[in-house]
Amino acid sequence: MNFTQAADDFLMYLEIEKNCSHNTLRSYAYDLKCYKEFLINQNRSLDLHDLTPSTSRRFIQDQVINHGVKPRTLQRRISCLKSFSQFCLKENYTKIDFMAGIQVPKADKKLPTYMTLDELKKLFHYLENDNSRLAYRNHLLFKLLATTGMRRQEVVDLKWEQVDLNNKTIRIYGKGNKERLLPLHPIVIPLFHEYRKHLLDYQLHSSEPVFLNKNGCKMNPRGLHKVFKEILEKAGLPPKKFSLHHLRHTFATLLLQESKNKVDLRTLQELLGHESLASTAIYTHVDFEQKKKAINSFLLE
Repeated sequence: MNFTQAADDFLMYLEIEKNCSHNTLRSYAYDLKCYKEFLINQNRSLDLHDLTPSTSRRFIQDQVINHGVKPRTLQRRISCLKSFSQFCLKENYTKIDFMAGIQVPKADKKLPTYMTLDELKKLFHYLENDNSRLAYRNHLLFKLLATTGMRRQEVVDLKWEQVDLNNKTIRIYGKGNKERLLPLHPIVIPLFHEYRKHLLDYQLHSSEPVFLNKNGCKMNPRGLHKVFKEILEKAGLPPKKFSLHHLRHTFATLLLQESKNKVDLRTLQELLGHESLASTAIYTHVDFEQKKKAINSFLLE
């Protein structure tokens, strides 16, 4: 079996049978493309029967040494190839597990970047006083992100049928099309009503996207990222320091730090749509104020 045909079959399997998200499919397709290009550049066979663990190890070495691929990206690339190898074995495309014995490297455990409460208030202050043409959209959009922890793709895919203003809830379709129901924060309810007043009747249809670009079409993730960077700069915040995903980190961190009623990790996991509690656990390491109180309580006199 040829590598290209097997890769196409694998991606189809992920899309149809595993119901993977578009982002996952795009990432895996790129990982497979990188492996194929390595084989071609090294004048190696594209026949699956000729692939061995040694071939895969040389690919990984090439990624690190010649392409400077970082541990987190390498983790995903190896994970993709391991899944691909198992798929090929199951489909009898090959008899050799060409990823056998290959370990995923440990990534650096970095604490998530997030805005402080004062920085978030600074962003909100700008949004509340903005008079630009798209001010109503931006005001709702970024306060919604900051109070729900939604992912960038989740918010651009949001349709009116997912928003229930009567019950003050929002239905999110996350990674792998997994559903979660979130309560809307009281501050965004009036913003939804105000934003709706500035849309045409057809734009409020249940099947229409909630957030539109300047041309009245559905926003895309890249466009949303660009808008966010521009707003950060106008709000007096460093655009190079924060990304949209950092707004998600901000939601999780401040929820743990500032909430009067302590939020448990399981609840935060549900809010963020994490499949594993381990993904949520990173936010337990960022409460510096709690650490400070603990140190100050350590009496040495």
